Amino acid sequence: MRVLGVDPGLTRCGLGVVETGTGRTVSLISVSVATSSPDTEPADRLVLIADAIEAAMDLHRPDAVAVERVFAQHNVRTMMGTAQVSGLVMVAARRRGLPVALYTPSEVKAAVSGSGRADKAQVGFMVAKLLGLDAVPTPADAADSLAIALTHALRNSATAGTGAATTTAQRAWAEAERAARRRG
Repeated sequence: MRVLGVDPGLTRCGLGVVETGTGRTVSLISVSVATSSPDTEPADRLVLIADAIEAAMDLHRPDAVAVERVFAQHNVRTMMGTAQVSGLVMVAARRRGLPVALYTPSEVKAAVSGSGRADKAQVGFMVAKLLGLDAVPTPADAADSLAIALTHALRNSATAGTGAATTTAQRAWAEAERAARRRG
């Protein structure tokens, strides 16, 4: 399964793509950060970020999209931009028929590091370790997007191939759809 993880933000939006392999192995496909200048009009900033999100979806053809769930912050302006970008991601995914999963920061930390209270350094270290990278991806938005993608990939690989969630026919159909999207 190929997952696009998104750390939504209006100034910096992390876009990380991972793919599950046999067992619970996960490999890095791509990581980038879409940016927009705070000096640009808000609507134009959203267009820049939306274009980058759509380009990532078109290029990498994920099977699912995972997004960090917007949570209350003291900075309302930051929260609004994050919520707006999250909406862009969900719309782009749905237009492509892709499932969307939302994860809180605590869920991501727990899935990747084993502790919902892990700090950014611990999460970054585990992202690098799980993906076999020599260093933590930078900036932090890049590492965060990979952590979000890993959360979804690892949660879904736990039942993949066991028959617990799907029948053999359903798995074959899903694989055929994934292969067709990658060729398309």
